Amino acid sequence: MTSHRTVALIVAAGTGTRLGGTIPKQYAPLAGRPMIAHSLEALRRHPGIDDVLVAIGPGQEAMLAAAVGPVRHITGGATRRESARAGLEALAAEGVSRVLIHDAARPFLPAAVIDRLLAALETHPGAIPALPVADTLARGDAALGDTVTRDGLWRVQTPQAFDFAAILDAHRRWPHNEDATDDAQMLRRFGGAVALTKGDPMLDKVTYPADIAAAEARHAAQLISRSATGFDVHRLEAGEELWLGGVLIPHDKGLSGHSDADVALHAITDALLGCTGEGDIGTHFPPSDPQWKGAASYKFLQHAAGLITAQGGIIDFVDLTLICEAPKIGPHREAMRARIAELLSLSPRQVSIKATTTERLGFTGRGEGIAAQACATVRLPLAERCA
Repeated sequence: MTSHRTVALIVAAGTGTRLGGTIPKQYAPLAGRPMIAHSLEALRRHPGIDDVLVAIGPGQEAMLAAAVGPVRHITGGATRRESARAGLEALAAEGVSRVLIHDAARPFLPAAVIDRLLAALETHPGAIPALPVADTLARGDAALGDTVTRDGLWRVQTPQAFDFAAILDAHRRWPHNEDATDDAQMLRRFGGAVALTKGDPMLDKVTYPADIAAAEARHAAQLISRSATGFDVHRLEAGEELWLGGVLIPHDKGLSGHSDADVALHAITDALLGCTGEGDIGTHFPPSDPQWKGAASYKFLQHAAGLITAQGGIIDFVDLTLICEAPKIGPHREAMRARIAELLSLSPRQVSIKATTTERLGFTGRGEGIAAQACATVRLPLAERCA
């Protein structure tokens, strides 16, 4: 196999006015994340992609950072073509041999689509994913006219993949006063052959408000539900603060541990890690590591939630049971629900907190410690879609 440096360019400079809302559509929430985060993660995760560059609109730097964190980006232009050109020019001196140009409005990008595009580039200077047209086509205005044959008609999608030098040359030669709706037609005009590869309905574009619901439904259909439990225990000692569920609770004793010993958040963290098969809290935050001495347990919880989000997953529900004689959990239940929901970006209705005693039996019955058991339910992409 020939060695290539392959970069993905996400075009995300539009204003998304047809979708409505107060922010450009690429930053609008979709399936629990900003829309642009889905395709960015898919491209970053693919082993055939070496780097990702995002072309954004003027003044969108803060929105991009809030949506996806640090990511390499440049300022695009007034049209899609101008934004793609700006991205290509930014990459021109970097020894890039192949580029995938993708629209941020196509958030759900299967790895298999990328595989097929890269394979096609071994024999063609360009390749696009496409789906055959299935609907009946007809001409008409106020009344129905003649039908149009569907033979040889395709719905063109992105990402579109190219030999870098060929597509850069096509952009540089394209007339400044003429627009282009995609990059493949530009390559074709100047003699470049573009291969058709199998597209995917998951790549349908989000343009209008109704498209959001359709995209959510497509995404949900690709998810499988998983549940896992977590259990933790910490000793009660005088002189320690009592943190439970991310809330500081007045009590004559607190929980002792390497971190702040929030037994509730620890149990939920293990439940979330169990859903992804990522080990347990000790695997990620070993008590032998001094950097976690006295650490706030919400950091552990958000790390576990972040692993789910990075896989394109969704947290549906968290159920927590606290086992202790004292303090009484009831007066603090709603504060804990609200805090856990905030940490996990959930509604409080997606968090359940219960409390029980052991009828004065065992270490909890003697007031020596507090135990917590949690169950989390999440939805994660099917393994074959992530492969």
